[in-house]
Amino acid sequence: MNPMNSQTPVAFTIAGSDPSGGAGVQADLKTFSTIGVYGAAAITSLTFQNTQGVTGCFTPSPDVVRQQIESVLHDLNVTHIKIGMTGSGEIANSIAEILSDFQGEIVYDPVRISSSGADLMTGNNSNASWKNLIARATVLTPNRSELELLAGCQLHTAEEGLDTAEKILSHFPRLRILCLTGGHFEEKEGITDYMVCRKEGGNAGKQQIHVTPIHHDRIETSNLHGTGCTFASAFTAFHLLTGDDTAAFIKTSHFMQHIIQASSSKKIGHGNGPLIHHLWHTGGANR
Repeated sequence: MNPMNSQTPVAFTIAGSDPSGGAGVQADLKTFSTIGVYGAAAITSLTFQNTQGVTGCFTPSPDVVRQQIESVLHDLNVTHIKIGMTGSGEIANSIAEILSDFQGEIVYDPVRISSSGADLMTGNNSNASWKNLIARATVLTPNRSELELLAGCQLHTAEEGLDTAEKILSHFPRLRILCLTGGHFEEKEGITDYMVCRKEGGNAGKQQIHVTPIHHDRIETSNLHGTGCTFASAFTAFHLLTGDDTAAFIKTSHFMQHIIQASSSKKIGHGNGPLIHHLWHTGGANR
């Protein structure tokens, strides 16, 4: 028996650091622990931010990021990787190269712009590098603005977003799932998250698409800092535990709804407050 196969599966986040604890690596590790999986982390960028916005960042060399990733992969039984902010196009290319032979799940939250409007990826080749990393992913978790950047045009409705998701899935053969979070789309009642799956088969191997929607109430709150990071890391953790795409998506949607509601009455910082992940244990774990 391979000794690695007997080791506990590990979720590994590769993302930027948020010193205020609401997003990035800090949010990912909180999410992993709350859901019940072991998490490791490699830091791609040290951001200077709080609930009021991002004021700057320090981005290390690609080699520093590479050494962190290789140290973890050479020792731990990593089955699931979540990627967030990469900091630069050069780092994104380095990550893509390192993970070119990785056989597990790669869940990529393609964050480019912070909620306060700061550009989180530098470099002249950042767009090409961004897509190079998407080509390595098995799961993509964009919001509306991130999907618009990928599409190169504005998306006014969820239907337009789903059409774009289908095109992206056809463009990246390794990509199996695109989870489109619906909070940024204007709906008359509530919001809807979508899991768009590419399934091979049908006429002459033509791509088939299956869409799983989950609709829930919109919660009025200003505490939404780190929701994109948390969604992606929650999907990563639930997929590690279940091994099932649909189950991971449903559990992630319920997880997000519960902690957004539970965090809505709390006050942390003076701006866009964070999610409080441990509040999942106030009832969400039993749902």
